[in-house]
Amino acid sequence: MVTKPLCIVVGVGGGTGEAIVKRFAEGGYDVAMIARKASRLERIAAETPNTHAYPCDIGDLDVFRDTLAAIRSDHGVPKVYIQNAAAAVFAHYQDIDIEAFEQTFRVNVSSTLVAAQELAPAMIGQGDGAFLVTGNTGAWRGKPHFTGFAPTKSGQRILTEALARDLNPQGLHVAYITIDALIDIWWVRERMGEGRPDDQYAVPADIAGEIFHIAHQPKSTWSFNVEMRPHNEPF
Repeated sequence: MVTKPLCIVVGVGGGTGEAIVKRFAEGGYDVAMIARKASRLERIAAETPNTHAYPCDIGDLDVFRDTLAAIRSDHGVPKVYIQNAAAAVFAHYQDIDIEAFEQTFRVNVSSTLVAAQELAPAMIGQGDGAFLVTGNTGAWRGKPHFTGFAPTKSGQRILTEALARDLNPQGLHVAYITIDALIDIWWVRERMGEGRPDDQYAVPADIAGEIFHIAHQPKSTWSFNVEMRPHNEPF
């Protein structure tokens, strides 16, 4: 009996996260899904073969560690780990609650380190694999309205770079994937209003396809900083 490789996807929302889950399931993986909303994970698990729901608030780092341990106990060591979760506080700097800001840091940065601590040694022991982290424009520049978000995403990017310099030579592909785009999700379109052309949105399934490709790059041509955006997105 051939055992399917395992992919863990953290941050399974109704857009990019769900598309990533479906792409890896279609690509022959068992997929363990982590998100806070149990009902969404249960729906995806019912619709998509070889997917498994693990509801968890990753901002609670002890619970997150326990959840990763439960996945390893149930399914073994992952071949691919994808950190897609994100938390944000959007407010003027004077109005940002410090506790909320620190919770955002735990979700975006601390949980990434926890995942590496819990999984990377065993993933290296398998001989290959990928540890991928998704980000966005906030990881590269700060703006006033992003004061409660950009510092945590830039911190996550630098953490991922430090991990890559350590783990890539050991055979574990670590990459940071910047999605510099409006993503084609119903609530994003609703927020942006009518009149924006379809080709100015990044399609979740297309994002997922590129992430699947990055997870399977040959060792002679590994990427670290990967940026993706629609052809007409200014940058």
